[in-house]
Amino acid sequence: MKFIETIVDVRYAETDQMGVVYHANYLVWFEIGRTKLIESLGFKYADMEAQGILSPVTDIQASYKKPLTYGQQAIIKTAIKEYSGIKVVYAYEIYNENHELCVTGISTHVCVKKENFRPISIKKYFPEWHNAYVNASSGS
Repeated sequence: MKFIETIVDVRYAETDQMGVVYHANYLVWFEIGRTKLIESLGFKYADMEAQGILSPVTDIQASYKKPLTYGQQAIIKTAIKEYSGIKVVYAYEIYNENHELCVTGISTHVCVKKENFRPISIKKYFPEWHNAYVNASSGS
């Protein structure tokens, strides 16, 4: 897997009363990383959505290893773990600025038609995305 990196400053509003990043904010950071990965491949979610296709999360998992706190930087590493032509599984690793692993996770997505939420073939609707995902998931 080839990971791309995105850095986010931990903001005060993202922490809880203990000064630790609130757990749900990691899911937002997963999305930031996923969006940057897609952009690094030359695409944008907004372009897909403009054509009536959505990419909902069908499963998400996070495993917390070490807390991040206000004032630190979160280094989000994102990769395509699996790609079937219909389903995409993204892998995430979030580190602090000392390169200590804080969170790992995966999210699973399918592309669906907005009007009926029926799955579509990415290869058929977006052949350029398909080719880029095949190359990225094979480590090329």
